[in-house]
Amino acid sequence: MDLIILAASGRTGLAITRQALVRGHTVTAIARNPERIPLPSSATLHKVVGNVNDPASIAAVVNTDSVVLSAFGADQAGVLLAGAKAVVAAGPRRVIWLGAYGTGKSAEVAGEAASVIPKLLGARLPDKIAADNTVLAAGGTVFHAGVLADGPESPERRTVGLEAAPPFDLAATVTRETVAAAMLAEAEEPRFPGTVALPLAN
Repeated sequence: MDLIILAASGRTGLAITRQALVRGHTVTAIARNPERIPLPSSATLHKVVGNVNDPASIAAVVNTDSVVLSAFGADQAGVLLAGAKAVVAAGPRRVIWLGAYGTGKSAEVAGEAASVIPKLLGARLPDKIAADNTVLAAGGTVFHAGVLADGPESPERRTVGLEAAPPFDLAATVTRETVAAAMLAEAEEPRFPGTVALPLAN
């Protein structure tokens, strides 16, 4: 499968890229600075420049046959929504987008402990929610991950819908490798189109 990975130079984006190549996919890895993707270009890995604030740079890579996986995060309000709009406007076949558990559609099921999330995200929260909703409205899947950590993929990895979501726990973590594996599994065999899914370590 030909996959497009947005924010491929970040830690989660890099995990998705590495695992996609191991699974035998062809990857177009997008980053503002592709030189920061520490993998050699090859017949199955193409590194390209892209910036969500320049929708034309996204449209130049994404088309109607594309399956896009995004590990895009932002430190400034407004950037995530710009990214979601740029990706959706390019008309890909499928979008798998990384969000945060306890925000937007998962806020209610996450429980009282998730009340810390708005304090952590501050002014970025509305942007994150709007970006998620843009992807969901286009039929994409949004993965709401808990607290991210480094480490190997969990051997007990599973993905659930919001109806089976556990309470949010700030002390519980999920590794980026686990999240990457869950997002790739959704790319290969869609189970949660148009909905929020949770990658869990157990």
